[in-house]
Amino acid sequence: MFDFLWNLGSFIVALGILITAHEYGHFWVARRCGVKVERFSIGFGKALWRKVGQDGTEYVIAMIPLGGYVKMLDERVDTVAESLKSQAFNRKTVWQRIAIVAAGPIANFLFAIIALYFMYLIGVPSVKPVIDTTLANTPAAQIKLSEYQEIITISGQKVRNWDEVNLALIGHIGEDEIDIELAPLSRLEGMDTGSRHHQLDIRHWQFDPEKQSPITSLGLGIFRPQVLPELAVVAKGSAAERGGILPGDTLMAINGSAFDSWESFVTLIQGSTGKAVLLTVKRGMQTLDVDLVPDTQIDKQGRSIGVLGVSPTQAKWPENMRISLEYGIVDSIFAAVDKTWQLIVVSFKMIAKLFTGDVSVKNLSGPISIAQGAGASADYGLVYFLGFIALISVNLGIINLLPLPVLDGGHLLYYFIEVITGRPVPEKAQEIGFRIGAAMLLMLMSIALFNDFARL
Repeated sequence: MFDFLWNLGSFIVALGILITAHEYGHFWVARRCGVKVERFSIGFGKALWRKVGQDGTEYVIAMIPLGGYVKMLDERVDTVAESLKSQAFNRKTVWQRIAIVAAGPIANFLFAIIALYFMYLIGVPSVKPVIDTTLANTPAAQIKLSEYQEIITISGQKVRNWDEVNLALIGHIGEDEIDIELAPLSRLEGMDTGSRHHQLDIRHWQFDPEKQSPITSLGLGIFRPQVLPELAVVAKGSAAERGGILPGDTLMAINGSAFDSWESFVTLIQGSTGKAVLLTVKRGMQTLDVDLVPDTQIDKQGRSIGVLGVSPTQAKWPENMRISLEYGIVDSIFAAVDKTWQLIVVSFKMIAKLFTGDVSVKNLSGPISIAQGAGASADYGLVYFLGFIALISVNLGIINLLPLPVLDGGHLLYYFIEVITGRPVPEKAQEIGFRIGAAMLLMLMSIALFNDFARL
């Protein structure tokens, strides 16, 4: 219940911030163009708070936090007094109307830059993208490793951590090849060893984002510190806690066989649904035998698996692999702009690949996934929450630029047609377009919601 409320609260905060930024973009430019704004609303439905400002605009926070709007004086919607007609939206030049409509998505992009600016100013603790192996029968299998290698660039784009590698790889889905530049980690310790470029054939590269990351599906083995047999966490109410297992216990043997690796331990437990297992643990100077019956859980493939509710201790990351993406007051601006541009480019590529079939509609996410992401990022702290809302802000701006008549992009399409033809698109044609756009948007939202529920 707490997780649900935390995710919901984080979602409302994130969405409220992004909607405010988007609508303020429309509001600010409309006012600069001499348009009278009657209402600035965050949310829909019954007003929870309202105030009329000195500028005559009614400011509203409404009950349903799933959107917002700026109501401008418009003769196409209401009767406008003769003295106010010069302030009506429809009386403005086509370029002024384009500026007002485009200001919403642009505000989202600017907000992403601001959020990322503070993220980089604070600093993002991270690790370098170091690989320790490549997997057989994958595009990366041609890379032969004799030592740890750091990924330097992906098709010419510099990458500094795994998040940047992941973002760069996603943008190449559906292409024929990808260039990965690697350099031995030992070069960081004073050895003069150069980097090498590897051209990977990815014509048959496919991955399911529900089951794996683009990194591992490409065949790159991510270096991770050694997992130790000492237990770091024992979940409350779990089978392990009920059996008397405590944090700090060290696994010595399972069913009489010496502890080999955490992976083999997990595999054995998952295959022991309804079966007792004998754990031998070391607690201080004592060695104890504990009989446990794992709890049963359904995984994403619908299989019943055994779960004990324990997590291991992980060795610390080597110092030469740890980094902090932290910049000064000026450099943070350039880093934020560059990151925002990368997010915009990748997002447009992914939308295009949805239409070409290179990316499945199963990858679409809706409000439930966004809420879970907001809650998870808020758990990690302000820095990660800033990165998350920057990503969502960019996506919100891009979605609104889609040429669907109910979105900002649809209005812009009509106005650019007006620029070309010299006359507005007929009202009847606009009405038909709005209906088609609404149907398409409803279909996309339905698919996203279906995917959300399928992931639960």
